[in-house]
Amino acid sequence: MTLVFAAITPHPPVLLPTTDTKARTKLAATEYALSQLEQELYLARPQVVIIISPHTSFFAQAFSINAHNVFSSHFEEFGDVQTKETWHGDPDLAAMIAHNRNHDIPIQLVSEEVLDHGASIPLYFLTRQLRKTKILPIGFSQLSTKDHLDFGECIKESIMHSGKRVAIIASGDLSHTLSPGSPAGYNPQGKQFDETIQKLLFSKNTVGVAQLDPQMVKGAEECGYRSILILLGALKNTDYSFKTLSYEAPFGVGYLTGIFHF
Repeated sequence: MTLVFAAITPHPPVLLPTTDTKARTKLAATEYALSQLEQELYLARPQVVIIISPHTSFFAQAFSINAHNVFSSHFEEFGDVQTKETWHGDPDLAAMIAHNRNHDIPIQLVSEEVLDHGASIPLYFLTRQLRKTKILPIGFSQLSTKDHLDFGECIKESIMHSGKRVAIIASGDLSHTLSPGSPAGYNPQGKQFDETIQKLLFSKNTVGVAQLDPQMVKGAEECGYRSILILLGALKNTDYSFKTLSYEAPFGVGYLTGIFHF
């Protein structure tokens, strides 16, 4: 079939329902934006949700695809011992992407049951009405920005040949250096990165995103840039528009929630 939905989400653990309520109120805009995405995703009726996470299995010289059959999540590391979820995987689509012969892209298939929070937090909020929808976790690499775009294109080709309705979510937080209290300290390049990437997404300038100053990207200490690159690769030759649903940074980390309409 085809790609039916594409979005960018953050993954702040503070949004979980049993965490600090006072802190969670500071992300009201993000929480509302995720509820909007949830409805859009439901209306798109995906059979599979591909979730690109910066915290899944990582290989410097290869992209990862998690081909496990059933996934689970838990959030004890964030003080939440109650929230637990399960999802079904799609090893068939994983194999189809990994064996796409149109691209010479290094891909490592893995099989891991427990999802990282970069995948499980967005999925928790977005798939509550889609319990039968399968998921496919994917991870980026340290390969070039072009390789990330090419991997996204490989994913899109595989989707088109799969006969399935597929959604792609790029999970990742933007700059971690927006204020002196940020997790990675303060760096003025953090704000510059967040503002620049939003402008480039709005103007559909994929080349500009891929050619961002590496020093600025490094100074931002982000964890979403390469997730976004893979998604943009999957949107190649697609007539789309990007809409920012929310952007906020109450804790010195940039949280962007946005949707691609096509």
